[in-house]
Amino acid sequence: MTQQHVDTLCVQAGYQPKNGEPRILPIYQSTTYKYESADELGQLFDLSKAGHMYTRISNPTVDCVEKKIAALEGGIAALCTSSGQAASLIAILNITAAGQNFLCGSAIYGGTINLFAVTLKRLNIEVRFFTPDMCDEEIAALIDENTRAIFGETVANPALEIFDIERYAKLAHAHKIPLIIDNTFATPVLCRPFTYGADIVIHSTSKYLDGHACVLGGVIVDSGNFDWAAAGKYPELTEADESYHGVVYTRDFGNAAYITKARVQLMRDMGSTPQPIAAFLLDLGITSLAVRMERHSSNALAVAKYLQQHEKISWIHFPWLPGNKGYELAQKYLPNGSCGVISFGIQGGREAAVRFMDNLKLAQIVVHVADARTCVLHPASTTHRQLTDEQLVDAGISPDLIRFSVGIENVNDIIADIEQALQKA
Repeated sequence: MTQQHVDTLCVQAGYQPKNGEPRILPIYQSTTYKYESADELGQLFDLSKAGHMYTRISNPTVDCVEKKIAALEGGIAALCTSSGQAASLIAILNITAAGQNFLCGSAIYGGTINLFAVTLKRLNIEVRFFTPDMCDEEIAALIDENTRAIFGETVANPALEIFDIERYAKLAHAHKIPLIIDNTFATPVLCRPFTYGADIVIHSTSKYLDGHACVLGGVIVDSGNFDWAAAGKYPELTEADESYHGVVYTRDFGNAAYITKARVQLMRDMGSTPQPIAAFLLDLGITSLAVRMERHSSNALAVAKYLQQHEKISWIHFPWLPGNKGYELAQKYLPNGSCGVISFGIQGGREAAVRFMDNLKLAQIVVHVADARTCVLHPASTTHRQLTDEQLVDAGISPDLIRFSVGIENVNDIIADIEQALQKA
């Protein structure tokens, strides 16, 4: 069969039952696996034989979901994690050590900024932020012999800046380092970063992939395209790992070296493991992903057009509106639809924003985004409150910014709720 479309892969990829087996992905709720001999189990621990030895490292249910997400992104393999933060952490730690650094676009999720700028700093790993208005020469000046990656978000949370993947991939590859992309808001339904030169993709699967705000999770997907050996900068992949009796990941696992090391070394040691039931729920969510993203996109565009003409809205940022900042990049990387998130400000500033939010009825104030239900948040006082004023500006967040996540309800009901709340703001 020819390559299937992404909406078919959402339903069919990953789990392929054989004759007489369950039609629906089973939940293998077990920590352990039985083998006939000590020698066979020993081969698993030597990484010379495929199989499951302990659920902290792999599990049949989780494995099927990893295969589905890898197929969606067009990668060779994936590693599910217990949260999106764990995916970001492992993606960086897998190729970065103390005394080294990586570059990151400044317009990213506040929790990721804190992880990179505070927690990794304690491990003596430096993040060097760059802003979208910097030219290639200015960004390249941040790269030195200890730089190991460039990181960015396809659609920044909550600033909605569109990351110019192709531009930064060329910049990264010119310096023999990989580009890591957080594709959470776009999802592989709307954008597949590997198409534009990205090397590693991560997601907080807690968002659109799950889609129902019921299960935390993250995932790392490996394109298999980056040549770690040729880069000459990654001894953790190209030299012997004594914790596995001298395994050399690039020699023994080829273009799956990165994702294999992430699983058998970092997941083994850090234990950021998703539970089988969590993987099962995630799989259920992904099944409807393509349908949901179509509805999120159409609803969000309708809401954005309504807000754009409203006299009580002081500004709106939604890159899929013609003339809006980032419109050309949005058309390039996400031509078939937007994510469901809109950023805007209300006349009257922060106080009016609070009154507006408090008077919403259908839309709920929650510390979440990107699921089936319409929700709203004020990032400057919640998810990004740990940032300085300068960091807020770099992240594209003003004090009056409202992050509005448009759900899949009837769009007329969503707009009616906004209207009545604006009248009270």
